[in-house]
Amino acid sequence: MKNNNPNNSIYDTMIRMMLLILIIVWCLLIMAPFVHIMLWGLILGIALMPLHNALSKRLGGKPKLASTIIVLTSLAIIIIPSFLFLDSIIDGVKEIRASYQAGTLTIPPPSEKVKSWPVIGEKIYGVWSSGSFDLENFVVKYKEQLADIGSKVAKGILGATSGMFQLIGAVIIAGVLLVVSETGESVRKFFRKAVGAKGDEFADVAKMTIGNVVKGVMGVAFIQAFLIGIGFLLAGIPFAGLWTLLVLIFAILQLPPTLIVIPVVAYMFSEMDTMPAVLWTIYLFLGGISDNVLKPILLGKGAPVPMLVIFIGVIGGFVFAGFIGLFTGAIVMSIGYKLFIAWINSADQKETEKIPGQKAI
Repeated sequence: MKNNNPNNSIYDTMIRMMLLILIIVWCLLIMAPFVHIMLWGLILGIALMPLHNALSKRLGGKPKLASTIIVLTSLAIIIIPSFLFLDSIIDGVKEIRASYQAGTLTIPPPSEKVKSWPVIGEKIYGVWSSGSFDLENFVVKYKEQLADIGSKVAKGILGATSGMFQLIGAVIIAGVLLVVSETGESVRKFFRKAVGAKGDEFADVAKMTIGNVVKGVMGVAFIQAFLIGIGFLLAGIPFAGLWTLLVLIFAILQLPPTLIVIPVVAYMFSEMDTMPAVLWTIYLFLGGISDNVLKPILLGKGAPVPMLVIFIGVIGGFVFAGFIGLFTGAIVMSIGYKLFIAWINSADQKETEKIPGQKAI
């Protein structure tokens, strides 16, 4: 005898829905620590797919070998500069500590021009003069503030180190996705489920945007930071790794890295002979403006994303996800912007098609 009580059917449906929601939430909580790594891995996989296909053909149709070469090369590009960066920071801290303990650490006196800085000039000049006149009392007087700054710097370095390991994990994930031939089709299936008939069009927009941002923004930023960072290291600039990290962040934010180069150049002219300082200045400024040559080459014909979108994505991504958010934030915002524009344009196109004989502007 069948039980046709509708209440039982409602209860069964509710319990099934609750179990389904519980499993989904549980899965999301388990995946939460790895979301940004997996997202960056997927982004890199999509961006590197054309290179992987071309390399695989050159190797006689060996996708696994092509993926291995790409992963090992990418890891070398990440690990070697990261090691140099950390080594530079550690050496700089050790040098400052040794100089302070030996009583030879000094702060150069400020220029009179510092007083003319608006709003904060007088205050900075006073603090700076105090430190240069009597460093020991300066350290005792501002002990808490210096400890707070040191703690923030240490957290920043640890965050950058953690971000490097996340990038390494993302590169490995990207290598695995490159070998799986169904990755591209799976992305298209996702967009078809999400937006229906326009799924393939939106998938193409997302793919083009990822390629443009990774090559035209991230790629250019890494190349600029590498060129300028090598100059910092070879010129013997203190804390070369920290300056290089700032150059990378400025380049991703679409801000001129020459803003970081200028104070370094001022330091070189105060510490080096004139000729080496001039030669290194020319090299560093050429590295700072190299994006004018690199962007047309790497970006190709794809339409770039507005700088404001990149800026918001980088800052918001960093606040939300730390160091790796510098990269994922810019790309996710860029994809969202492009998909939104494509959605708006598709709505206009539908309205135009309803009116016979009217052409789209």
